[in-house]
Amino acid sequence: MNTLTVVNIKCGGCERKITDSLEKAGLSAISIDVPSQKVSFEGDADLARKVLSGLGYPETGSPDATSILKKGHSYISCAIGRLS
Repeated sequence: MNTLTVVNIKCGGCERKITDSLEKAGLSAISIDVPSQKVSFEGDADLARKVLSGLGYPETGSPDATSILKKGHSYISCAIGRLS
């Protein structure tokens, strides 16, 4: 089991969008803890980092973690997740 700590997870919509996207990428056993910003899964951690960053949820401590663009992208993913 791999666990990444990310930024910008705000709600259940974010959680749904992350879960759906990681499943589509071939990862499994996905578990998200919104308060701690932790994403756990079985599969390729580098692939998960790429998918999460693309959605606007980059890993804590990465250069993208402080990006205003990534924060904005996470709000879009959040809204899409709420509508799904």
